[in-house]
Amino acid sequence: MDFEIDYVRDKLAFMEAEAIWPNGLRYLWTDAFGVVLYLSLYRELGERTWLDKAEQLVANVERVLGRERGLRIGEAPDRDGQYFHYLAMWMFALARLGDELPEYRQRGIALVREVHSAFVIPGRGVAWKMREDLSGPYPGYGLGAMDAFDGYVSYKLLDARALAPEIAEMRQLIDGQYRSLEIDQDLGLGMMLWLAHFFPDEPWARVQTQRSLAALEELWTDPPGYFARASYARGVRIAFANYGVSVGLQAARAMPERICRLNAYFDKYRSGDEYDREAITHVMACSSHFPGRLLNSN
Repeated sequence: MDFEIDYVRDKLAFMEAEAIWPNGLRYLWTDAFGVVLYLSLYRELGERTWLDKAEQLVANVERVLGRERGLRIGEAPDRDGQYFHYLAMWMFALARLGDELPEYRQRGIALVREVHSAFVIPGRGVAWKMREDLSGPYPGYGLGAMDAFDGYVSYKLLDARALAPEIAEMRQLIDGQYRSLEIDQDLGLGMMLWLAHFFPDEPWARVQTQRSLAALEELWTDPPGYFARASYARGVRIAFANYGVSVGLQAARAMPERICRLNAYFDKYRSGDEYDREAITHVMACSSHFPGRLLNSN
């Protein structure tokens, strides 16, 4: 564990020195994982500064990305609109912060009530992307494949009683979908494993855990040791997506040797594109090496 903490400290120092994160452009997905990373360090080390950093990050995200209803995808001009699965990840981060400071749980509940009715079509699905003011679907986008699962887990972790009506709508969508859902994408498979581990005895979680592990078995590429993007893109490797797979595998307590292999591989791998310096790559690397409060057991 000391090695992993040192890795995270070094990575955080590098990102700050290079103005990558948290002093770079805001991006809701990355920042949600960042909040949880800070909370993981707080729980592990007992140093108040990490909790303070989590609060400061939440304040900055709300200031920059917050809208009258919901939160914008990111600060960059091409990151307009709202993604439901990003919002759900942010709700999860607020739930974890709410374990330390209860007022943040109330912020998460309020966010659910702001956005749920805009995204969810009862009995049909969850819109994957909405206009920034939530006035309607973003042109060219349909329903999300995993969004009901994202919302269901985050809602239950926030407050199963207060959000019972919204949870029931998500559960109805899940029950109509999980038997036929086949995921063929590295990050999607990792995130499904992660979602399922919170409620492993529920039927959808058992089915999707088994199915996701089998799909990842087919995507493993050895040598050199990474998970391919999809069955139709076996030569494509994406660092942040593999780190997401790592989190999911750690949640499922599966393939430990492959987790070590992919971490070692992507610590040296360079894609030669913008993702070498994108915050999502480096924050997700920290989450892979030290998942902490991302896992239900911590």
